[in-house]
Amino acid sequence: MEIPTAAVDGVPDPLPAQLVVLDVREDDEWEAGHVEGSLHIPLMHLAGRFAEVPTTGQTLVVCRVGSRSAQAAAYLLQQGVDAVNLAGGLAAWANAGRPLVTDDDRPPRVL
Repeated sequence: MEIPTAAVDGVPDPLPAQLVVLDVREDDEWEAGHVEGSLHIPLMHLAGRFAEVPTTGQTLVVCRVGSRSAQAAAYLLQQGVDAVNLAGGLAAWANAGRPLVTDDDRPPRVL
């Protein structure tokens, strides 16, 4: 299966309101920094929590460098979700100067 992939420079800035950003990293990675407004479901929990994923509109799937998100995007595509993998993951996102946030006062970073 061919997995649709978007480079960071191909992702609109600001993000469209209807775009869902699904972060499939582990909890510690999420806490270190994530895309504001993104949905966090670690890859290992995605099948069990699939009902939490909006199935209308497009979903941009992210992880640290793009391999876990590719697996998640493949699964979502099989479920009928319009999913796109972020090439290079949040490491590429941060390197491109795109913003990350944390849920506390620590400066965001990519683990």
